[in-house]
Amino acid sequence: EIVGCDWSSDVCSSDLHMPNKNNVAMLEKVSESLDSSKGVFVIDYRGLSVKETQGLRRALTEAGAHMKVYKNNIVKIALKNAQLPEIENLEGTCAYVFFEKDPVDAAKVIKKQSESLRKIEWVGGIADGNALSAEDARAYADLASREELMAQLVYVVASPLRGMVSVASGPARGLVTALDALAEQKSAA
Repeated sequence: EIVGCDWSSDVCSSDLHMPNKNNVAMLEKVSESLDSSKGVFVIDYRGLSVKETQGLRRALTEAGAHMKVYKNNIVKIALKNAQLPEIENLEGTCAYVFFEKDPVDAAKVIKKQSESLRKIEWVGGIADGNALSAEDARAYADLASREELMAQLVYVVASPLRGMVSVASGPARGLVTALDALAEQKSAA
């Protein structure tokens, strides 16, 4: 007889400590998502319809992010395995928004959707290797995106150049005007 077995249910106590195959597969998927992304935002999506969820996923994909729903405990294990900081308040109906590029773009999509649907709440996240509170994660949506910053930089760099071109072309314009006036005087004479 094997100790610790309940023959009526065909379950042995050693089997109770074996990880569920689905959980192992989910842990691998979470780990892959963490490895391939620059960070993650966590949102509570309770109350979203299937259509609203699809719209949110589509908008996030366009922003270079993707939304996944995983078991919170599995995510906690994956974060620990990846030596990433722990995210507070991982409870209830959490969705994980992994971003591959700019966290600001993903945050802006979440903010826009949360304002229009009024069913999405920020839980927290990880960006730049740091754990974020709900307020910190939400604050990313108010920052300028990488593209906006690049456009501002180009404008700042180009402004003095435009001024220099204007100043440098001033004497040339004056010379052309003087030559035109001289040519008119000679042709009139």
